[in-house]
Amino acid sequence: MIELTYSRATDVDDAVRRAAEGQGRYLGGGTNLVDLMRETVETPSALVDVTGLSRQVEPTANGGLMIGAAARNTAVAEHEVVRSGYPMLARAIVAGASAQIRNMATVGGNLLQRTRCTYFYDTDGSRCNKRAPGDGCDAIEGFNRMHAILGASPSCVATHPSDMCVALAALDAVVHLRNVSGERTIGMCDLHKLPEDRPDIETVLEPGELITAVELPAPNPAERSTYRKVRDRSSYAFALVSVAAALELDGDRVAGARLALGGVAPKPWRARRAEEAMRGRPATEATFLEAADAELADARPLSGNAFKVELARRTLAAVLEDLTEAGRA
Repeated sequence: MIELTYSRATDVDDAVRRAAEGQGRYLGGGTNLVDLMRETVETPSALVDVTGLSRQVEPTANGGLMIGAAARNTAVAEHEVVRSGYPMLARAIVAGASAQIRNMATVGGNLLQRTRCTYFYDTDGSRCNKRAPGDGCDAIEGFNRMHAILGASPSCVATHPSDMCVALAALDAVVHLRNVSGERTIGMCDLHKLPEDRPDIETVLEPGELITAVELPAPNPAERSTYRKVRDRSSYAFALVSVAAALELDGDRVAGARLALGGVAPKPWRARRAEEAMRGRPATEATFLEAADAELADARPLSGNAFKVELARRTLAAVLEDLTEAGRA
C-alpha cells in the first residue's frame, strides 16, 4: 500500500505551491502515472490534481494555437483548427491510444509519459538504470525489438512512447511552464533529454514545475503535412517507427521540410539532417532516400531491432512521396 495525500488545485499558482510543499506529483488523466504507481515504479507521497486547469484551446494573436495542458487528447484531435491547420497532430493523437484513453489523457501528461520498456516496469527481476540509476540495463542484451536505434547510451536504450510529442516536435511547438519562481517557455525539441549516464532524468523540468500549455506556431498554408505510424497491429500498439512530416514545394523542388521520428529514440527525434539534406533538391524518391540515409547514418541498432533502420528509411521516404503527390494535386 502506497501512503499518500491527495489534493485538488484551484488554479495554477495553487498547484505549484502544493507540489512544492508536499514534494508531490501532478495528476492529470492518470493514464500513465496510475500504472506506474500500481507497479511500484513510482511511489509519490502526494498527488496534486490539475485536471480542472488550463483546458482551453484558443487562437493566439500571431495566428497560432494555445492548447491548455489539461485539455483532453480527444478534444485536441477533434478541434476544428487542429484538424484543418495541424493535421499531423490530429492524426498522431488518434494513432496514439484507444478512444477510452484519449478521452482521459491530457496534453501535459502525454508530454511527460514514461517509457513502456518491459524492463523498466519489471521491478522484481530486471535491472534498469532509468528506474534505479547505476543498476544496469537488461534491455541491451535482452529482448530489445522495440528499443532505440538513435540517441541511446550504454546506460539506456528505451524509446519514448508518445505519438503526440513526435508531431509537436515537427511543428516546433513551444511548451509553457510555471514554477514557484515564475513562468518560462522551452521549445518542444528541448524538453526531453537523451539518457547519457542519467536516464532517470528525462526532461529539463525543475522539481515541482508544471506544464501549463503548449503553443503551436501559425500554420504554413504552403505546407502539406501528415503523421504515419508503423506498428505490429492496427490499434493500441506503440510505434516501431513513426514519421511526422510537413513538406513545402517550390515547383518540383523541396523548399522546406519539418520532420520528426518516433519509436526510434529516447525522445521525439527531430530529423534535422534529413531536412537539410533535401532542401532545394528535386522532390524525388532518390532525394528522400538520401535524406533518410543522412539522418540514420549514426543509427546503432541492437541485436533485435536492426530492421528499424530500413523501416525508418523507407517509411520516411514513402511519407514524403505521398506529400509530394498531394502538393502537386
